[in-house]
Amino acid sequence: MILFASGRCDIVAFYTPWFINRLKEGFVDVRNPFYNKQISRIYFADVDLIYFCTKDPRPIIPYLKEIDKTILFNVTITPYKRDIEPNVLDKGKIIESVIEISKIIGSDNIYVRYDPIFLSDKYNLDYHIKAFERLCSLLAGYVEHIIVSFIDDYKNVRRNMNVLKVKPMTSDDYKIIGTSFSSIARKYNMTVQTCFEQENLVEYGFIKGDCLGVELAKRLTGKDKFKKSKVRKGGLCNCVEMVDIGYYNSCKHFCKYCYANYDEKEVINNSLKHNINSSLVVGELEKDDIIKVRK
Repeated sequence: MILFASGRCDIVAFYTPWFINRLKEGFVDVRNPFYNKQISRIYFADVDLIYFCTKDPRPIIPYLKEIDKTILFNVTITPYKRDIEPNVLDKGKIIESVIEISKIIGSDNIYVRYDPIFLSDKYNLDYHIKAFERLCSLLAGYVEHIIVSFIDDYKNVRRNMNVLKVKPMTSDDYKIIGTSFSSIARKYNMTVQTCFEQENLVEYGFIKGDCLGVELAKRLTGKDKFKKSKVRKGGLCNCVEMVDIGYYNSCKHFCKYCYANYDEKEVINNSLKHNINSSLVVGELEKDDIIKVRK
């Protein structure tokens, strides 16, 4: 089993002490976002790989050597300022933490996400190309793989269009990003790819890959038992099946493009329900919850 922490919220940034408690207890519970009374219980003994996805990996760095599991990190580093990412840590500090993690677990086990890309008057093509070059120059030798994606039409994006001011991307825009980013990545001995995108930019030098595909899971764990996830978005996603232990509307970064947050008041309420000693990241188990062990 692959444990995903998390696509629904930034567990590493905001809930690391809780996660470490769960690791010590030996299991974690996850409330089904579509059927509230159903709880999945995951025992860490069944976990082959822990997949951390975060914008601030610093809180978990002191615990990495204690985690007796294969680890893969995706660390998101974007060039946006406080108008778009109000509570995201200074990017220089995130880059420093990526370098530190790379020294501990190796460059094969850490990917950086430049995600999502959108264009506006402020964040134009030239801005992104310069930001991507600087990012790669600072991480050269510590990161080998960069994943990029483009902004999607989520509810939160539509709600924040007055702030984002997104401009539609043209075929020429994709071409310029594809050729520029692939050239920069090669310059610093990195690969660059999209994941889960209609525009995969392979024709401009991007490699074809997934965030966490079956082959990567096999290589990282040495086990040949993983399956591709259920097809989404027109069959574009080939990532491996994994179990997300997060909770929607509980990430306090408040990024204006986020798909997992769509109600900032609910984020605040949910964060107040967090109990470091609970088996759930948000709230507590209730008497009428139905607990099923996830294998």
